[in-house]
Amino acid sequence: MHPNPDWPLYEIFVRARGGLDHKHVGSVHAADAAMALEHARDVYTRRLEGVSVWVVRSTDILASDPAEADALFEPARDKVYRHPTFYDIPKEVETL
Repeated sequence: MHPNPDWPLYEIFVRARGGLDHKHVGSVHAADAAMALEHARDVYTRRLEGVSVWVVRSTDILASDPAEADALFEPARDKVYRHPTFYDIPKEVETL
């Protein structure tokens, strides 16, 4: 069965190995989420690139407007104590 461009678009996120973030790797068209997961597996993890796959319907993603970035992120700029630069990271920690 070939993907139909009239089917919903799903965004695909793959986690390369345990402890790492899921990364956006692309998109697939599918009739439903289960089919999207199968297509994502076939297309984006053919060479054992991942340990976990997320599929998210594109229409379910809400993104901020880049033109409104200052208003959205300005309140956090005065909270520098939240940045990890104030903490010593032990050498044993490989991935944060």
